[in-house]
Amino acid sequence: MSLRHFRHIRKQHRLWLSILCLAVLFGIAFIWQLGSIGLVDETEPLFVEAARQMQETGNWITPYFNGETRFDKPPLIYWFMGVTYQVLGVNEWAARLPSAFSALALVGLSFYTLRCFGCPSLSASRTDRQAQSHTHVAWISTAMIILTPELIVWGRQGVSDMLLTGCMGIALLAFFLGYAYQGHSWQQRGWYLTFFIFDALAVLTKGPVGLVLPCLIILSFLLYLGQLGSVLRELPLLLGGSLFLLLTVPWYVLVILANGQTYLESFFGYHNLERFTSVVNNHGAPWYFYLLIVLLGFAPWSVWLPWGMARLQIWRPMRWRQQPRTAQLGLFALHWFLGVLLFFTVAVTKLPSYVLPLMPAAAILVGGLSDRMIGPIRQRWGVILSVIAHLLMLIALSVACVYSSSWLGNDQSMPEFPRLVQQSGVMIWGSLIWGGGAFASLFLLWKNLRSLWWVNIIAMGLFISVTFLPTLQIMDSQRQLPLRQIAETIKREHQPGELIIQAGFKPSLVFYTQMPIAYLYKVRQIKAQLQASWDQSDRSVLLVAYPQRVETLELDPQRLQILQDVETYQLVRVQQP
Repeated sequence: MSLRHFRHIRKQHRLWLSILCLAVLFGIAFIWQLGSIGLVDETEPLFVEAARQMQETGNWITPYFNGETRFDKPPLIYWFMGVTYQVLGVNEWAARLPSAFSALALVGLSFYTLRCFGCPSLSASRTDRQAQSHTHVAWISTAMIILTPELIVWGRQGVSDMLLTGCMGIALLAFFLGYAYQGHSWQQRGWYLTFFIFDALAVLTKGPVGLVLPCLIILSFLLYLGQLGSVLRELPLLLGGSLFLLLTVPWYVLVILANGQTYLESFFGYHNLERFTSVVNNHGAPWYFYLLIVLLGFAPWSVWLPWGMARLQIWRPMRWRQQPRTAQLGLFALHWFLGVLLFFTVAVTKLPSYVLPLMPAAAILVGGLSDRMIGPIRQRWGVILSVIAHLLMLIALSVACVYSSSWLGNDQSMPEFPRLVQQSGVMIWGSLIWGGGAFASLFLLWKNLRSLWWVNIIAMGLFISVTFLPTLQIMDSQRQLPLRQIAETIKREHQPGELIIQAGFKPSLVFYTQMPIAYLYKVRQIKAQLQASWDQSDRSVLLVAYPQRVETLELDPQRLQILQDVETYQLVRVQQP
């Protein structure tokens, strides 16, 4: 066996070992215990129940929730859930699987792209660029994507955010692959067409933002490099545009024909234009809101982002224009990251999930530092400050776990949650994990800076396993399990034609009962609805509420029959006077 052949076999073994390790990490982060907790109020049940009603009614054009149209989002997430319902049944596991699959597709293409091109900086030599695929950049960056806290949170929910992130991320990576494969006509054409297809899927997932945001990112990248004209000549605009229109236009035409002006005003007017130009549903925040979201949502790697961006020297456009396309993935990731961040910073309505699509770009930017972190700590201010921030981040996470009872909140629906979490000891384990990570980092950084990545990856994997997932179980037992128990009682006790009222808004009750629920907030609204129901029929009414809310209704005790009293909720039957 020749030395060259031996090196090839060794390289293949490393590749498959890397893929296996990434598969294990992905399984822990996105698949393990995926369906073990109930739907999390308030957003997730809206998607999951709308998909169930689509499947039940056979109306795959207009989404409905609780008997009313739901025009918040386009239908792609509902369609995918409908497919998994057909295969696995209507349950939490099936509802969340499309999000997990979206994350898997994004992770797979990210690993492929990084292994092909790496993430070299301006100062990287030609030899370094050619050796990128033999470094840890692809593995480290992909592991960061898998273990990004914000991606894990939304990747384990049956909502559209992870699907949008997956479609948009794949579209952008496919565009870069087409851009980088200059001179390879079939490969370039294939990747460009993949961009058009997944951009269309992004539009079918969340509307115009799926087109506007990738186009702004690509436009800024090409204008910066002076490549706009040449890339427009390369793009198969006629075929790609036809595919895009073929995938997106039919549903929008059908839903407008079915619902007319109501859909146009609700989706395009309220859920797109108004969300961008004004505060919707009290979701306002200061301009620096998303900086905090990135700091926490990409922890513990977020502290390395300033160095990861600065090393690309974006203030030297002429130098970048001299670089081959294959060496520009890091620059593309920087435009990707800043494009999403600035776009939603300008938007007036702000939600943590809006910047989810920038997390893969953040991982590419930070993972690209891997090839510059061989050997002991270097006497450079960027490195030294990043290492100090890294240690402070791990210490802060350790301290936050210790004092978790003070920041876990005081949710009225689970008042015992902070105490139960403290009693379980899961946060103590979390504190030990991050504290141990800080100690290990301090010990290892003098030998090899790259070991800091391994410390973070191991710590994050352990934290998910022994702290995050057990905490979700405790939260479910306090917040969602009582509602599921009440739903079972409703299905057993409900009489034909009997109205069901909930004081408040917990949409999971619709999913678990598969019955219409009247959601009312104020005491006078509930009293008015009770009276209206009795005026129309002689039937009783089922009421789900906090016990103190039932007391404020001041109803005759002889007319109340308590069917279930569980945790913070009561299910009572109110008889007609």
